[in-house]
Amino acid sequence: MKSVDVIVIGAGAAGLMAACGAARTAECKVVVLEKMPRPGRKIMITGKGRCNFTNAKPWNEFSQHIHPKPNFLKPSFYNLTSEKMIDFLTEQGMESVVERGDRAFPTSHLASDVVDALLRAAESAGAEVLCGKEVREILRCAQDDRKVQDDRKVQDDMEPQGYTVKCSDGSAYSCKKLIICTGGLSYPKTGSTGDGYKWATQMGHTIKTLFPSLTAIVPKGYKITEVSKGHIDRSTPCSEIGGMLCGNQLKNVGLSLIVDGNTAEDEFGDMDFTDGGIEGPIGFKISRKCVNSIINGSKVYVVIDLKPAVDLEDLTVRINTLWNEIAKDKRSANKLYKDRFKILLTKVLPMQLIQGFMKLNPNIDHKSLPKALKNWKMEVDGYVGYERCVVTAGGVSQEEVSPKTLESKMVPGLYFAGEVLDLDANTGGYNLQTAFSTGYLAGISAAKSL
Repeated sequence: MKSVDVIVIGAGAAGLMAACGAARTAECKVVVLEKMPRPGRKIMITGKGRCNFTNAKPWNEFSQHIHPKPNFLKPSFYNLTSEKMIDFLTEQGMESVVERGDRAFPTSHLASDVVDALLRAAESAGAEVLCGKEVREILRCAQDDRKVQDDRKVQDDMEPQGYTVKCSDGSAYSCKKLIICTGGLSYPKTGSTGDGYKWATQMGHTIKTLFPSLTAIVPKGYKITEVSKGHIDRSTPCSEIGGMLCGNQLKNVGLSLIVDGNTAEDEFGDMDFTDGGIEGPIGFKISRKCVNSIINGSKVYVVIDLKPAVDLEDLTVRINTLWNEIAKDKRSANKLYKDRFKILLTKVLPMQLIQGFMKLNPNIDHKSLPKALKNWKMEVDGYVGYERCVVTAGGVSQEEVSPKTLESKMVPGLYFAGEVLDLDANTGGYNLQTAFSTGYLAGISAAKSL
């Protein structure tokens, strides 16, 4: 059995930063155990391989994108801010560029450069990163039975002397401090299979309800499925309607989430119709509340405002003007109403969207068109699950972990960082920065406590 000071389980964003934090803080032996053949597998697919690794917003703006309680992240963030993370990667030879929405990317737009920089930083600090090491069991070492005497009572000193970590290949490691950075359940092919939740539960921790977030939401009739109100696998084929809508990218539209008849969230920006359903930046933003509402049995709708910059009255005037111009055009003189209406649609909608829009709004005419454009309502049947969601919501309860150190309040010497915690964020670089910041603070805290 190999004995070290700190073991980090998981070589993702949080795990590699935890290794850096621990190895840079004290002269201690740090080992990272990663079950996949290579580190940073999930980072590699972030941002479709471009890797939006952080967001440069200051805390007062950054925190608005964190769930469920952003103040838990505050000590970690100030210890390693977005600006410091950009500088950290620059020190490792990776240049960055900040784009629209304060989103930071490697200048190369290659996720592999982020992984290489993190791995280089961990190893240069002295940490040993071992891949192909699937952890099967974690054991707390024998407790000390010494007595501590004070004026009021005699109590057992129950602090454990360390941990033994056993791997599936038969190897075993012992350590004084253990940091769990195993991620969540999203994209299980990258190695995120929820192992950390199991170990946390075994050690007495509470796991807040887990559900997929930043995922595709599936309108009714979009997929060929009998599933009603729940998980609809990404691979489920699109229906005729889904096929008509799939591939449309909508810029600068409004998207509202309606839960049990009440508006739960309003967003403005870009959204996509994909083979999964409704995605894109604002589709992902509303997905957290949408999925949670469906799980809780609520009736859920989305409403798309295709013309958010124009109010209904002005849009009505504009469309009536266009309709009159079409009627007066000599080329329309002998055309049927439906043909003239199609001409009108080409003037207010992207060509590729018209067929799907008409399929879902079969009874509209030029008089009802303005309202349909401002209030395109779809019932939501379900959502894409962990197989393709970006992040897992829920996790190890914040109440049971110290935000100043990320150490368990229940088990001394045990730390949590990253997605395994009940801590998730919107799309835009916030989740990776959360992983970097919590990982780094957990590593520093573990090393300082040796």
